[in-house]
Amino acid sequence: MQVVPREARLLGAREALLRRAPGRAAIAALALTVPLGAAAQPPPPLPPLQAPGATTFTIFLRGAPIGTEQVAVTRGADGWNIISSGRLAAPLDVVARRVQARYTPEWRPIEFTFDGTVRGQAQTIRTIVEGTAATSDIVIAGQTTKKSDTIDSNALIVLTNSFFGPYEALAVRLRTAAPGTEIPIYGEGPMVSFSVRVGESAPQQIQTAARLVAARRTHLTLMLTATPIDADLWVDDTGRMIRFSVPAQLLDVVREDIAAVSSRSVPISRPNDELVKIPSNGFSLAGTLSKPAQAAAGRLPAVVLVGGSGPTDRDSLVFGIPILGEIAGALADAGFIVVRYDKRGIGQSGGRAEAASLADYADDVRAAMKTLGERKDVDPRRIAVIAHSEGGLVALIAAAREKRIAAVALMATPGMTGADIVLAQQQRLLSRMTLTPEERQAKIDAQKRIHEAVLTGKGLDQLTPDVRRTVDNAEFQSLLASDPEKLVAGVRQPLLIVQGELDAQVEPQNADRLEALARKRKNAPPVESVRVPGVNHLLVPAKTGDVDEYGALKDAHVSTAVTQAIVTWLQKTLSPGR
Repeated sequence: MQVVPREARLLGAREALLRRAPGRAAIAALALTVPLGAAAQPPPPLPPLQAPGATTFTIFLRGAPIGTEQVAVTRGADGWNIISSGRLAAPLDVVARRVQARYTPEWRPIEFTFDGTVRGQAQTIRTIVEGTAATSDIVIAGQTTKKSDTIDSNALIVLTNSFFGPYEALAVRLRTAAPGTEIPIYGEGPMVSFSVRVGESAPQQIQTAARLVAARRTHLTLMLTATPIDADLWVDDTGRMIRFSVPAQLLDVVREDIAAVSSRSVPISRPNDELVKIPSNGFSLAGTLSKPAQAAAGRLPAVVLVGGSGPTDRDSLVFGIPILGEIAGALADAGFIVVRYDKRGIGQSGGRAEAASLADYADDVRAAMKTLGERKDVDPRRIAVIAHSEGGLVALIAAAREKRIAAVALMATPGMTGADIVLAQQQRLLSRMTLTPEERQAKIDAQKRIHEAVLTGKGLDQLTPDVRRTVDNAEFQSLLASDPEKLVAGVRQPLLIVQGELDAQVEPQNADRLEALARKRKNAPPVESVRVPGVNHLLVPAKTGDVDEYGALKDAHVSTAVTQAIVTWLQKTLSPGR
């Protein structure tokens, strides 16, 4: 349940979860430095680059857009041209009227040109390469400097500190470069030679508003003189660069179609997946519908998957694990039609996330139910809802309101009030920190005051502005007020409760409480509870289950014990004769 980081931040405990970046002195040659306290303003639009096939990139620093660059790659009789123009906003204030890198047909360097302004001061660079000799004329405010360097005759020429169109040449070289290859680089401004070591590559699918992009991500190590720096470069199915990222610098350069809010990574898919639109309350939810590989006669049972808290997309991607995506695949293999969707206001879904409460998300579940029930390949009497973490509370609300929901499965769902679950998560975090008993109690008391203010509306004016902004969120407010005892009492459908025994975010006693509440229902419908040893909150095998272990779980996948328990229950509960 991803409420821990949000609430922990209120008490200063979040630093325990942060992964620290390497020292930044080593990447001065790549740095785009914005002074502390200075906010980069969105740059004004660029005039169109007069070159065929030009694409636009957005340059992000610390997650904020600070510039744009238009890039074109063309082939002429004498070789290849990479041409770009761009602008970085104040306080950087850099304009590139023209950046050009010329190469032979074999991609050997010929010439590099930069013509632009830096904080209003005109600057030009022109470098001519002949074999291993690079001769540069640098003009700054009318003052000319000449420089000569010996470089590798196969070096690629890039700008090291502002614009990134010339990295298209690196994208080309990566098409044939094996892992371990070192590609020589000559960096302009300042003139410096270094190499890029090629790491492993992996395919990645990215769904844009227009099409599914078959991308490839390659890990790179920039072998600078002080400290090697990690980077990643993505190319599309034509070999063109779509993204360049230097995580230690919080620097991202992303092609506009990939950077759009309507685009999303597709970490998992099936050949017969369908993209679906789910009409909701004045907007549409974007989702993926997975089906059995072999077409079946008649109408099939179906499942709506519901993700947890926060900005959860349809796959519920957490630490590289597409939780709902993997569950959807397992259920489709077992003969079910499965729909999962981006939460409202997230990914390709419409609506506003900041105004949505748990009850609003329950309305979205009902909308997904309606969409499934109208399909000719779905049996509308056999549709279940399966939900993870906070999504389980949403599923319970939906089930109480929507009698057409045939059954509900809850995975790692809280069995205590939202306020209590947040306090339990906080206390687990605090137990891992070096604090005196007095300091620990002070933080607990502060969290309780926050809860009291949110639940009663009294004392909000005494919260700090940062805390006030954090709690001014309908989802969080409705989570604090949620009470599974009341929710379960209103659910008349069969229930399955699945709990990982190593869950450190929603601890196993929550499942015990949910089961007890379910059995107390009047004329109690069937309820089953499954404990899965060695599985954490993400439903994957783990050693400790702690949140700070998540990033170290390599090649982790949702446990087959989890998916098999759900499949077995669904086959029994949604059998045709029920």
